[in-house]
Amino acid sequence: MLKTLSLPALIPGPLAAEEAGVAPATIRKWVQLGHLRAAGKAGRAQLFRLEDVFAAERAARRKPRASV
Repeated sequence: MLKTLSLPALIPGPLAAEEAGVAPATIRKWVQLGHLRAAGKAGRAQLFRLEDVFAAERAARRKPRASV
């Protein structure tokens, strides 16, 4: 019996934001800040691995926000 490799699913930014419970702008900000990297592209849309999105979300929760 052959084993099939399952590649991680890539999802677009808006769906990644929905899964992480954040706004799409937050996903874009994490990319700008270097907390998240796109794993691919579909046309102009950036695609992300869900596990990378959750890792970025956990990292963002750990960091205290700067008071203004």
